[in-house]
Amino acid sequence: MCGIVGAVAQRDVAQLLLEGLKRLEYRGYDSAGMVVINKESEIYRLRRLGKVQELQNAQDESPISGGLGIAHTRWATHGVPNESNAHPHISSEEIAVVHNGIIENYELLREDLISKGYVFTSDTDTETIVHLIHNCKKEADSLVDAVRCAMSQLEGAFAIAVIDTEVPDTIIAARQGSPLVIGIGIGENFIASDQLALLPVTNRFIFLEEGEMAIVERNKTQILAATGETVTRKIHQSDIKLEAVEKGKYSHYMEKEIHEQPIAIANTFEGRYTDNRVIDESFGPTAAEVFDKVKAVQIVACGTSYHAGLVAKYWLEDLASIPCNVEVASEIRYRKNVVIDGTLFVVMSQSGETADTLAALRETKDIEKYVSRLCICNVPGSSMVRESDLVMMTRAGTEIGVASTKAFTTQLASLLLLVVCLARRNGLSKEAEKSIILQMKQLPRLIADAIDLNDDIKVLAQEFADKYHALFLGRGSQYPIAMEGALKLKEISYIHAEAYPAGELKHGPLALVDAEMPVVAVAPNNQLHDKLKSNLEEVRTRGGQLFVFADEVHHIELAEGETCIQLDGGGEWISPIVFTIPLQLLSYHVAVIKGTDVDQPRNLAKSVTVE
Repeated sequence: MCGIVGAVAQRDVAQLLLEGLKRLEYRGYDSAGMVVINKESEIYRLRRLGKVQELQNAQDESPISGGLGIAHTRWATHGVPNESNAHPHISSEEIAVVHNGIIENYELLREDLISKGYVFTSDTDTETIVHLIHNCKKEADSLVDAVRCAMSQLEGAFAIAVIDTEVPDTIIAARQGSPLVIGIGIGENFIASDQLALLPVTNRFIFLEEGEMAIVERNKTQILAATGETVTRKIHQSDIKLEAVEKGKYSHYMEKEIHEQPIAIANTFEGRYTDNRVIDESFGPTAAEVFDKVKAVQIVACGTSYHAGLVAKYWLEDLASIPCNVEVASEIRYRKNVVIDGTLFVVMSQSGETADTLAALRETKDIEKYVSRLCICNVPGSSMVRESDLVMMTRAGTEIGVASTKAFTTQLASLLLLVVCLARRNGLSKEAEKSIILQMKQLPRLIADAIDLNDDIKVLAQEFADKYHALFLGRGSQYPIAMEGALKLKEISYIHAEAYPAGELKHGPLALVDAEMPVVAVAPNNQLHDKLKSNLEEVRTRGGQLFVFADEVHHIELAEGETCIQLDGGGEWISPIVFTIPLQLLSYHVAVIKGTDVDQPRNLAKSVTVE
């Protein structure tokens, strides 16, 4: 959520800032703005409510220009979405600030600044920062010292970029709990909250570490540690291609990313198993030694990643006989957590910057009962990747759509690799491991076959066009898949959807079932299939609309008006991944029919970097 872009160059940077903001639109936002300082050290600002295109239109009508600038897309936390609350914020027509994150003590700081004569024109916590820096500068030797003085008084998580008319060739950037990268150009340099914003101008990046500041000028950058000492950070060269962040022939990013899953899964598996064995070192050079000590697993995640963890719990306890606890990051942080000696702590995040998950990871540093901390992530160089002991990169490729698709299925694929490594140490035979690997090899093809059901699912989606509620059912490891299906539908079509273990129908949800309630059931080929058939009969007898996604090896008896789409689940261990695909397609087509913003659903953000 929120996006920062900044540039210092010999050329005009206004259009560069706008292009960067457009590449950050996927993060979710409600307003956009930018500030530039021209050669005469004059400051100019444009802000608009709504899409970046509104800001572009304003720039086209009344252009602002300069060689130094910062820009922002805002996702409202303090203050309603309007132009006054949009970033950047300015103090005394001298200093401008953009900010991602939340300042928890802004009200106390605001009151103090008002008492000193500062006038606030917004309801944001961010305006407190810019006035605080301006006030600190009165006693400071430099803008850097003023920013450091202000940071010492801020409580919360933030990433900020600061420019000053008195230093018209410099951006000061700082991070505390929210990501920032520096883009290295030739005779020009950049900052951003995401490297995707800068791909048109550079593929060389420096990732700021926690508590660090950066002094970014046209021909040089300097990184300062929290202590004020200069530090050296490695320049990373990104291999992300520009076409990876374009929609190409597809109508939406989500549609594109659904269709990219066969390749994404193949990339996840590449080089990580032989014909007979999953390679421990795929998780890091010390993974084998760590896995030998694992007696339990604690998985912590949010949203879609949490659902992936729930599937892994079934796999771990069934295949590896290892107890597994899965918890939402925002919950585990605020309760007493009893840790079993020998626990592997696993965090999952598409971005590697999810605020609650990152905070939960950091809180494990001094807990000796954790044998190691493993991160499963899609973004190299992200905070979680850098701060974990072991890492499994999902290799999903750039995911732009807010509703996660290929990030989810590649997380499941990564977790299955982990489960096999741990199960091998707890009695999994060589023959069984070889059999699971054979299923893994078939997975890209089976996902492609499931995507081929697109036209049938598009027709089925018409049945949801006038619906306001839906119920999803699953059993065993397919229950979390039903949860994920319900989440996808509510995220992008705004239909209220719930998921239940099918066996729980008679314990409450059955009261909701009538002719206006679509019921979606996941019916794979496993030992619970006959039980699920009984649950479906409970829906039929109450007149519910029934939509079944079933494994083709089973025959489902359907009554009039019921719909069944069959697919090859491919085997017990990979079937949750395969059965995810039709649920993604269903939610996508329902959203298109309803005319919602598929890639940027209301009120949601791709990367949730605040609590």
